[in-house]
Amino acid sequence: MKKSNKIIVFLGIMLTAGLVLLAPAGLRAAGEDRIAEGVYIGNISVGGMTEKEAADAVSSYVKSVGDAVLTLTAGEKSVEVTAAELGTSFTDMNVIQKAMDVCRSGNLIKRYKDKKDLENGNVVIDMVLDVDEDVIATLLEEKADQLDQEAVDSTLTRENGEFQIVEGAQGIEVNIEKSVEDIENYISGEWNGTDGSIELTAEIVEPKGTKEELSKIKDLLGSYSTNYNSSTQNRCDNISNAASKINGTVLYPGEEFSVYETIGPLDASNGYELAGAYENGQTVQSYGGGVCQVSTTLYNAAILAELEITERSNHSMIVTYVKPSMDAAIAGDYKDLKFVNNQDTPIFIEGYTQGKNVFFNIFGQETRPANRKVTYESEVVSQQDPGTQFVGTGDPVGYIGVSQEKHTGYVAQLWKIVTVDGVEESREIYNKSTYKASPKIVNVGTASADPNASAAIGAALATGDEATIYAAVAPYTAAASAVQQPAEPTPSAEEQAIIGDGQVDTGISEGQ
Repeated sequence: MKKSNKIIVFLGIMLTAGLVLLAPAGLRAAGEDRIAEGVYIGNISVGGMTEKEAADAVSSYVKSVGDAVLTLTAGEKSVEVTAAELGTSFTDMNVIQKAMDVCRSGNLIKRYKDKKDLENGNVVIDMVLDVDEDVIATLLEEKADQLDQEAVDSTLTRENGEFQIVEGAQGIEVNIEKSVEDIENYISGEWNGTDGSIELTAEIVEPKGTKEELSKIKDLLGSYSTNYNSSTQNRCDNISNAASKINGTVLYPGEEFSVYETIGPLDASNGYELAGAYENGQTVQSYGGGVCQVSTTLYNAAILAELEITERSNHSMIVTYVKPSMDAAIAGDYKDLKFVNNQDTPIFIEGYTQGKNVFFNIFGQETRPANRKVTYESEVVSQQDPGTQFVGTGDPVGYIGVSQEKHTGYVAQLWKIVTVDGVEESREIYNKSTYKASPKIVNVGTASADPNASAAIGAALATGDEATIYAAVAPYTAAASAVQQPAEPTPSAEEQAIIGDGQVDTGISEGQ
């Protein structure tokens, strides 16, 4: 019984002493409850603050750290972003209560420990900032161009008929999923709220093309050329410019090639000049006039190589430099020539001009039997004569002039023919094309001081009959100023060369 009394007395003494020792001066003062001196929330000193003051301090800190600049690095590249751009936030306001509870809550042992901790240094309440993973992932995707280093694929050059291999270079690509974790760990762990640097997880991207692969490119798979002898100098320059942009292309297995993406944009800044093109049945001047002949020539080389054509459009009107259904138009971004390398090895595209001829050669590894031959045959299924359209103008009565030559409409198809040892093995329709008919347009003057003359011409035009119109105009031709006889003018050499480089309903020139 005596032993029991001693224990009770001892605990009473300790309890009394503990309460005295664990009551810091700041807590014994009259007024609002305040946090014990030496208490920190993260790196924010909140000792001596009221609950509201501490909350304000935390909120102010979170707002200020949003302006901190963090440098994200991947290999030799880096970008700077603010912490706010990473979606940093703080929602665990329970830390305020934890700070308030130091030396004032918990059992006797916990409060005694708090007091000793304050005597030996500061008490730090962990403050973990949050980040938005989706925001970080989106930001990294947006900054990919600045952080990633594209691999440079190995390629080839061809000089004097010989191929030379040009080795590529490795690239670097940020692993977005792992880099989100890197940023999250840094923000929630070692970051002190000031400017800092984060090393992102990046992976090596190997370039396409080994010496072994590229050395297999030695066989001519398909070759084609067209002539543009009657073209103006500007058109010649455009053809040469476009061919040079395609020349040297190495296309790896499965890759798709786009003519428009390769040669565009078709403007002066990209080396193109104004040259003739057809637009809505009229001859106009357009930057890049003539490039359709480049795409057409490449198209024929590609189908002889039996590459997979994924996009091809015929011209709106017939062209003269290849047979019907053998053309491939380029117009804005809605008519393009695209094909895929369906071979197991890379291919090399050679394009050049010489003696007003444009040439395309496609090289690769020939796997087709030597006794197998592929040819293509154009067939006109039907044609439409557009006739002549007479248009009354404000020119003097007696004037007749041809403003546009006619273009016959055609429906055509291209046959792919395969022979083995000279014997036809297969014949199939490869494509079909429809070319619009465009009438010959003859302007007829109707202006006259004599209302009877104007009425006579108008009445003749209303009939639409060619003989009637010419008969009505004939009495006035001698009196007309600047009379053009109703002859059948031949299209100019330039018009013959550029037919099909335009004439579209949208008003965008084909083959600009």
